[in-house]
Amino acid sequence: MTEVSKSPQKIFTVRELLKHRGKILGLKVIGGARNLSRKIPVSEINRPGLAIAGHMERFRSERIQIIGQGEYAYCLKEDQRRVLSNLQKMFSFSDIPCLIVTGGLRPLPAIKAACARAGVPLLTSSFDTSSFIRELTIFLDDQLAAVTYAHGVLVNVYGLGVLIQGDSGVGKSECALELLKRGHILIADDVIEVKRRIGYMLVGNSPKNIKHYMEVRGLGIIDVELLFGVGSIMDQSIIEMHVQLESVAPGSLANYDRTGLESREITLLDVSMPSLRLPVTPGRNLAVLIEVAALNQRLKNQGYFVAKKFNESLIKEMAKKGENI
Repeated sequence: MTEVSKSPQKIFTVRELLKHRGKILGLKVIGGARNLSRKIPVSEINRPGLAIAGHMERFRSERIQIIGQGEYAYCLKEDQRRVLSNLQKMFSFSDIPCLIVTGGLRPLPAIKAACARAGVPLLTSSFDTSSFIRELTIFLDDQLAAVTYAHGVLVNVYGLGVLIQGDSGVGKSECALELLKRGHILIADDVIEVKRRIGYMLVGNSPKNIKHYMEVRGLGIIDVELLFGVGSIMDQSIIEMHVQLESVAPGSLANYDRTGLESREITLLDVSMPSLRLPVTPGRNLAVLIEVAALNQRLKNQGYFVAKKFNESLIKEMAKKGENI
């Protein structure tokens, strides 16, 4: 697996959240404006209902804390001194990024007092709780996702994201061009930015300065969108399959799998994906081979492994003949 580099852990703050999503999410700062530089290390959020009730076991203090209708109703009916005491215990954790009260609710005096005493930024949102959590989680997941950069070509073949890699000059871009001519879609050429999203899903896209461009030896830089149309490009794709192109001499093909029973995988950002080695020799149509490989992988994703089925049927036939001897 050829990786260009891994980006360091991104530092994202409450101030940046307000800058990028403040208006969209209806956020307003009620208190703690001096502490907006607090870090947001994870995309998950926490609804601290149990903590407000006094149960601090397994409290996820590193997450943004959300008070919705349920937590707010509990705070209203509970003795305010107890609520304040439990909030102070909760805010004794120094890594809490901020507290957000959703649904357009006004923060109660106990909430304001506890946030002010601990220096925790207090925000409100006009969004209802479920919509707010959904939009915030999606945004933070994109901002905080683990990122690496891979060298190769990323194409979408029959709806399957295929990462094509190989040594320099082996024919990756030429193979991608042939796939484009056959109606498939380019996501990135040369450098692919790969992010690990929620659910351990890898998503690839192109860095902005080279998006929709390809470098082809002998031709130079070409604009794929202008040449093949807007339907030939995509901004991003889930990566579900890896193909390694290997330049070999014609007599060395015996080293490659002929049955399809071998299952190879590569790991990228701690996520495993199926990998296929394709030997590059004169006369082989790599684009067609990758098309068939993509279709075959879709069958495997649906639980149908052709090579195994064929092998099992052969074993059964051999067993029947053995019984008849």
